[in-house]
Amino acid sequence: MSTVQISAHISQTTNHELERFADARGLKKGFVIEDAILHHLQALREVPEDVIVPVRLVVSPASLAKVVERIERPRRPTAAMRKLMKGSSRG
Repeated sequence: MSTVQISAHISQTTNHELERFADARGLKKGFVIEDAILHHLQALREVPEDVIVPVRLVVSPASLAKVVERIERPRRPTAAMRKLMKGSSRG
């Protein structure tokens, strides 16, 4: 099977974790990377898109300000939310 070399910039933290994982299992980094890509692509094919949680969340400065505001001044829960969180004693 022929191979193709790819290049990617990754953080030092990610590289360190990759090296620790590969070393602990006696694997080559290229094998781990290819296996991870194949696993990810298979999941994207088989799992509904709306249930995949992204590894990173990218927000604009305006969106971040809204998140901070909600954390600092949370809204009061609605009746429906209180009912949901209370749950059912049956079950």
